Amino acid sequence: MMKEQYSQLFKELELKNNMKIKNRIVMAPMTNYASNEDGTVSDMEINYYTRRSGGVGIVVTACTYVTANGKGFPGEFAGDSDEMIPGLRRLAEAIQGQGAKAVLQIFHGGRSCPPELVHGDVVSASAVASAEQPDVLPRSLSDSEIEDIIRDFGETTRRAIEAGYDGVEIHGANGYLIQQFFSPHSNTREDRWGGSVDKRMAFPLAVVNEVKRVAAEHAKAPFMIGYRFSPEEATTPGITMDDTLKLVDTLADQGLDYLHVSLMDYRSKPREGADNSKTRLEWIVDAVQGRVPVIGVGSVHTPDEAVEVLQTGAELVALGRELIMEPDWVSKVADGRESEIKTTLSKQDQELLVIPDLLWHYIMERTGWFPVDA
Repeated sequence: MMKEQYSQLFKELELKNNMKIKNRIVMAPMTNYASNEDGTVSDMEINYYTRRSGGVGIVVTACTYVTANGKGFPGEFAGDSDEMIPGLRRLAEAIQGQGAKAVLQIFHGGRSCPPELVHGDVVSASAVASAEQPDVLPRSLSDSEIEDIIRDFGETTRRAIEAGYDGVEIHGANGYLIQQFFSPHSNTREDRWGGSVDKRMAFPLAVVNEVKRVAAEHAKAPFMIGYRFSPEEATTPGITMDDTLKLVDTLADQGLDYLHVSLMDYRSKPREGADNSKTRLEWIVDAVQGRVPVIGVGSVHTPDEAVEVLQTGAELVALGRELIMEPDWVSKVADGRESEIKTTLSKQDQELLVIPDLLWHYIMERTGWFPVDA
């Protein structure tokens, strides 16, 4: 039997669009490197998501690229053409078949795209290389190309609707194209798409408006639209908490269904732009002031930690790496078996946990990413 202190994790949440989420637990979007080479969804991905969709209220998929030059990872699935709809539909049905809402995360990698994966130039808000790929100088997008990419976000939203998803999440986090437009490091433009913090919001807000427009035109049932963002950048100049609180304040008035902060640890404190009397998550919740649900995330492994996230005022809590290690997390908490929850991996777990080969390889090779038993 579930312990009373965890009951708030299982309370239903009704969104502004009248969609009901059965509990407060979300599977965070995580790249799994398992799609077919042509960008279609693979059987391995279907199995991976099926294994993890039981119990959670929402599954946010790995990011799908909205245009061909936006592919950010090997084994990433595509949403840039109608040919992808059948595979996307299979994935949505697999997730929904386990009782969760299916949300397709949509993105463009911008300057973070490996050159060998894009068709043509690596592009960004401005011709500024990233710290991760210092040898790749992106080409600054023209005004017409920016408008095309905004439309591409809308077209991928239409495909998500046709494929039967319950919503989309706009990926404005983790240094990808939308964040590149918001960042003073990667956006040095002097036109309508750059300059002040308000002008650097122009591209993110244009994507939000296009996605909302397409959803209003094509969705025949409640369809959620979320937005994910990273609160700070390590670069100077870079996004500060002050910048992000202005962005969050604006996004909270856009009629979105949720805001999803991207954090490695929900307890982390601001670096710059806000004092450290509160965590980043607490600052964000305070800025939102209940106007839109917030999803907290970051190194949540135990139900006690998940409850701590909700106690900040966030309405939902996302689990990422933990659901890779423990696909049965929700059912174990619900059944009062939280002592059985796994928080580490062993080198023999891949087949049991249905983890795709390349993802498993990265987990084993990247020291410190996942706790792996010796």
